[in-house]
Amino acid sequence: MRLRLVPKETRFDFFSKWKVWVGFSALLMVLSLVSFGLQGLNFGIDFRGGTTVRTESTQAVDVGAYRDAMAPLGLGDISITEVFDPTFEEDQHVAMIRIQAQESGEAISGEVIGKLQAALDTAAPGIKFVSVESVGPKVSGELVQTAILAVALAIAAVLIYIWLRFEWQFALGAVAALVHDVVLTIGIFSALQIKFDLAIIAALLTIVGYSLNDTVVVFDRVRENLRRYKKKALDEVLNLSINETLSRTVMTSVTTLLALISLYVLGGDVIRGFVFAMIWGVVVGTYSSIFVASTILLRLGVKRDWSKKTDTTGNQFSNIDA
Repeated sequence: MRLRLVPKETRFDFFSKWKVWVGFSALLMVLSLVSFGLQGLNFGIDFRGGTTVRTESTQAVDVGAYRDAMAPLGLGDISITEVFDPTFEEDQHVAMIRIQAQESGEAISGEVIGKLQAALDTAAPGIKFVSVESVGPKVSGELVQTAILAVALAIAAVLIYIWLRFEWQFALGAVAALVHDVVLTIGIFSALQIKFDLAIIAALLTIVGYSLNDTVVVFDRVRENLRRYKKKALDEVLNLSINETLSRTVMTSVTTLLALISLYVLGGDVIRGFVFAMIWGVVVGTYSSIFVASTILLRLGVKRDWSKKTDTTGNQFSNIDA
């Protein structure tokens, strides 16, 4: 007996309450933008500049003792966070120390790192510095600009690709879904104040690719059914197409989530932010492919009479399977 997460044939009506779905998505996007405007993102050392030190000790982490030991060094704003992970040994205690960028604009020197380790050794004898990462303010500013440019170019490339492969209505629907996914991902990171670094930018670009893949699968079936059922209303064709691809969409998303959840639980804290972004992205990407991209297409309308010649600009490559 074959496992099925979705019945072989489904007849769900995804557009009877399309205003509810659009309103829900719009509300989430507004809340995301409000959260971003009010409290911004918890930028990691990549974007803010400064130094991150990862320590490891056989003694339990005492944040107060660590802070008191570092106070005489005059390093400015310091954030100390104990790291928990189920893969750690009983006597393995890890802390993440973030030190603000210095007034000189340079990363803290090796000499200061030595003094820092000596100071912390008084609070936790035998403490080890597992890693030390430093980023200057100038580099961090350039990284922010590059990250924004990378996401914008990815979305622009998707717009052009879908326009060439389908029609402009499909392109706008796909891009609306991608913008929806990116905004909601940034919103959840802002609301929960999860560290936002270069790994999350990589996750955003991956989410763009994943969501696009889901959307193209649905749109391919929509295009086939538009030619097959010329007399059916557009909402009926869209419902039929989504139902026909629903099993594939759900199976792909669930299997991807199983791998990501395993990584989140067992992969350690280093990649946890990236994996969380991916889990969230898979969920909202699957949702947006059905309820955002397709709804935008429904409201814009699309060519139905394939017997007449039309201007091929924007869809001259629509018959190419790529």
